[in-house]
Amino acid sequence: MNILRTTFAAGCAVLAGSAAAAVCSATSGAQAPQVIELYTSEGCSSCPPADRWLSTLKGRSDVLALSFHVDYWDRLGWADRFASRAATDRQYGWARTHRSNNVYTPQVVAGGHDWRRWPALPAAAVAAGASAPRLTLQREGQRVKASVSALAGGSGRLGGYWAVLEDGHQSRVLAGENSGETLRHDHVVRLYQPLAEWPAGTAQQLELPVLDGNPTNPRRVALVVFDAANQRPLQALSLALSGGC
Repeated sequence: MNILRTTFAAGCAVLAGSAAAAVCSATSGAQAPQVIELYTSEGCSSCPPADRWLSTLKGRSDVLALSFHVDYWDRLGWADRFASRAATDRQYGWARTHRSNNVYTPQVVAGGHDWRRWPALPAAAVAAGASAPRLTLQREGQRVKASVSALAGGSGRLGGYWAVLEDGHQSRVLAGENSGETLRHDHVVRLYQPLAEWPAGTAQQLELPVLDGNPTNPRRVALVVFDAANQRPLQALSLALSGGC
């Protein structure tokens, strides 16, 4: 097995009255959740309805929602505090993979395809059985460890990414297209860490250092695994980093 390590700020959760670190875990189900990626910006006047819609997906086990704040609208006068070059690079990379001529906000990518008919969700076109790897996530103190199974008879290559997500954010916008508005965000990607590709027939062991974050903005860590040829998600799993985990 190969071991891939990525980095995020370190911290730890310790069980009260014990020197042992808290251990929490999650395992993927028989059917993969739909991965919904929203590309958005606080500087885009068309984005708040999409942000509100994404918030309605909280708590669903059949969907993994991620809000990627891009930075190319910051030039309009309002710097989105959640925006990152990494999120912008992911959107442009997705466009290149699918031979798209442009990027835009709000853009919803559902199951690896551009989806313009939100708030409806597409029919679940998810991998199952031999076509989906099995994922496990386990937190041990200041680390989250992941196991990704090999695909039986798997050919081709897999890719993926870590994401650290936060809910319950609020911003009072003072400039730009949304000046005077109070915007609320869930599923905000605070860390996006792509993984190097690997052979589909090879199992992987991954690690990500983590911290609990602010309890008013509950934090989760997510792992998405996709077909490297087209970025179609094959499996995804998230794990809460709060509540003693």
